[in-house]
Amino acid sequence: MNAVIVAVLVMLVLSLLRVNVVFALLIGALAGGVSGGLSFMDTVASFTDGLGAGATIALSYAMLGGFAVAISRTGIPELLVGGVLKLVNKEGEATRQNLAKALIILALLVMAIFSQNVIPIHIAFVPLLVPPILHILNELRIDRRLIASVLTFGLTAPYILLPYGFGLLFHEIIAKQMELAGLPIDMADIPKAMAIPVGGMVVGLAVAVFISYRKPRDYNEPTTSIIEETQNKTASKKDIVVTLLALAAALYGQIETDSMLIGALAGIVVLYLFGAMKWREADDVLTAGMRMMAFIGFVMISANGFASVIQATGAVEPLVESVADLFAGNKGVAALVMLIVGLVVTMGIGSSFATIPIIAAIFVPLSMEFGFSTIAIIALIGTAGALGDAGSPASDSTLGPTAGLNADGQHNHIWDTCVPTFIHYNIPLVIFGWIAVMLLA
Repeated sequence: MNAVIVAVLVMLVLSLLRVNVVFALLIGALAGGVSGGLSFMDTVASFTDGLGAGATIALSYAMLGGFAVAISRTGIPELLVGGVLKLVNKEGEATRQNLAKALIILALLVMAIFSQNVIPIHIAFVPLLVPPILHILNELRIDRRLIASVLTFGLTAPYILLPYGFGLLFHEIIAKQMELAGLPIDMADIPKAMAIPVGGMVVGLAVAVFISYRKPRDYNEPTTSIIEETQNKTASKKDIVVTLLALAAALYGQIETDSMLIGALAGIVVLYLFGAMKWREADDVLTAGMRMMAFIGFVMISANGFASVIQATGAVEPLVESVADLFAGNKGVAALVMLIVGLVVTMGIGSSFATIPIIAAIFVPLSMEFGFSTIAIIALIGTAGALGDAGSPASDSTLGPTAGLNADGQHNHIWDTCVPTFIHYNIPLVIFGWIAVMLLA
C-alpha cells in the first residue's frame, strides 16, 4: 500500500479512536515512513527535521492565548455577555432566543469570513471572541458542533473563492505552481473555476445550520475554566478604551509584519503599559492563556514533522501515477480519484497552502494528458488542495475553533469539530469539485 495512504489512515484511525492527535500524527508518520522504504531512524530524523517549521506558528498561538485571557480579565467579556443576554428573558421566550442564536451565528460567520479576506488575521480572533461567549451558548443551548461548522466554513471558503487577503495568497500559489508545472494561467479564472466547489460548501453549511445541529444541546456550566473567572469585574471606560487600543495594536502589528506573534505581543504590551493588566497578575494570566493554546501549538509542530516524512518517502508521485495507469481513458473516474488523492494528502499535512506545491507538479501534466481544459485543471488543483483543510485534525481551520470552544473542556477536537466539518464540507467539495471539473472539461 502507498506510504501516504498508510500514514494518513493510521493517523485518522487513531484520532477517531480518541488517541491524542499529536501521538496519532507521530505514529502515522512512523508507519508511513517505514512502509515507504525509509529506515526507522531515517523516518525519525525526517520527522524531527520538519518540526522546526511549526515552531513559529506554535509560539504565535501561545501568545494569542495569553492576549485572549488578558482581555478576558479586563471585564469586557462581562459587557458582551450582559448585552447578548438582554435578548433572552428569564422565561426563555422563543422569539428572543431564536434572535439571539441567529445574531451569534451570523456574527461569528461574518467575523470568520472577514478574518480571511477583509482583515487577514485568520484564527487570531477565535481565542479572543469565543471563550467569553461560551456561557451564552450554554444559556441558549446551542450545539457547539454548529458553531465549529460555521467557523470552519468562514475560515476556508472565502480564501478558496475570493482573491483578497489570504485568498490572494492561495490564488497566487495555484497560479505559480501551475506555471512551474508548464501551464501558465490567468488568475482571474481561479474564482470562476472555484465557484461551484465553494457552492458545495455553502450547501454543507446550510445542512449543518438548519438540519444536522438544529436541535438544542445541553452543556455543564463549570465553576472554573481555562479562561479564569473575571470575578464579575465591571469594565470601566478606561478598560474599554485600552482594550480597543490593544486590539487595534494587535491587528496593526500583524498586518504590518505579517506575523501573529508580533501582533499578539503588540496587544499585550498595550494592556501592560496602560494598566488594563496588572503587573502582579500578568504572569498567571499569560501562563493560563498559553496553556489554553498549547494543544494547537503542539499539533501544528507535529503536523510539520508528518508532512516532512510524507515528502521524504517520495510516495505522492507514484500514488498519482497509479491513478493514471488505472483509469487511462476515463476522465470522470480519473478526476474523482485525483480529488480523493488531494483529500488524503491534505488530511495528513493539514494545510491546503502546503498541499498545492506537492500535487500541482504531478496533477498538471497528468490532467493535460487526460485532455482537461485549463479552467478545469484550475478547478481540479484548487479543489484537491482545499480538500481536507476543513476536517483535518492537523488543520488550523479546525484547531482554531476547537481551541475556543473547548476552553471549558466540553468540546472534543475530533468528534465535535473534525468529523462534523469533514462530513459537511469535504464530502460536498469532492462532489461539487468533480461536477465543476467535468462541466469545465
